[in-house]
Amino acid sequence: MMLLAATGLRREGRILRGTGVRVILGGGDQRRLEAELDQAAPQADGVISIGIAGALAPGLRPGDWVVADAVGEVRADPGWAARLTEVLEARRGSIAGTDAMVAEAAGKAALHQATGALAVDMESHVAARVAQRHGLPFAAARVISDAADHTLPPAARVGMRPDGGMDLPAVLRSLAADPRQLPALIRTGIAAERAFRALLRGYRRLGPRLGRSVLG
Repeated sequence: MMLLAATGLRREGRILRGTGVRVILGGGDQRRLEAELDQAAPQADGVISIGIAGALAPGLRPGDWVVADAVGEVRADPGWAARLTEVLEARRGSIAGTDAMVAEAAGKAALHQATGALAVDMESHVAARVAQRHGLPFAAARVISDAADHTLPPAARVGMRPDGGMDLPAVLRSLAADPRQLPALIRTGIAAERAFRALLRGYRRLGPRLGRSVLG
């Protein structure tokens, strides 16, 4: 039995890798992520989107967990979602997936109003499509890294390489072009660190099957 775990960053992948879980990194490239998930799906017994996300709903803070009832039109497996919610002490609702980063507070507010989703990331909609296409149980659990009222500084928006690693030269170039964003970048980094710590704690609570039992 193997689970597929879709996430964005190498650091997330290092936290989530374990026996029986194949982590596939998006790195902002949805086409490649979908192709790799499709290729691995015939050997899988479930697909989960898990990692960090931006909040859309007011009141969610860095380190809070959100578990999806649905991503778009794809419903989450109810038993799996219930276990994730209980173990992670998460808020339950829909999660939005987008092909581009939603970095502006105004954009987050507009997406929340349009969809009612609690959080947004760049992998969940891809994982949901693949799970639906292959008839696999699906779940999404995301930990908030930036609040709904927080706009990411430009340097934070260019920091992800296609392989999920950190593009430090791009971050430094952005800072050199506008050093005034440094305080906002530091605040963003502190919030992200809180999210990564919460992701690690959540992984340890869920165990190697990420909350999914062998029997479903």
